[in-house]
Amino acid sequence: MAGFNDGRPLTELLGSLAADLTGLFRKEVQLAKVEATEKVSQAAGGVAQIAIGGVLALCALFVLLSAAVQALAAFFVSQGMGQTGAESLSALIIGAIIGLIGWVFISRGLSTLRSSSLMLERTATSLQRDAAVVKEKI
Repeated sequence: MAGFNDGRPLTELLGSLAADLTGLFRKEVQLAKVEATEKVSQAAGGVAQIAIGGVLALCALFVLLSAAVQALAAFFVSQGMGQTGAESLSALIIGAIIGLIGWVFISRGLSTLRSSSLMLERTATSLQRDAAVVKEKI
């Protein structure tokens, strides 16, 4: 790197390096903020799916248990089962089905959360490049 300092005094070069490093650090902090916001946004999508799954599971539980349990219990009674046993078995069957649907939504939401790495990859790569440049200048 002959002629790199262009005859400037060492103090001026060090001052320029300090200013460059300060500016670089500020830009890295800005990049980290942007990348963190993106990662939070990705995670929010998974949380939204979990919430939707939970709400749907609860709504389905109440609505379907009140309607489907009665219909299924009437069917069991018509097949010769006692009223109490028919209602219990009907509630168990309908509850299991609705619980399974809710579980699918919650699993999908958790899968989305796991698949979106929360590591700030671009910031880490950029910091590594910056560190290499600083080592090269020094």
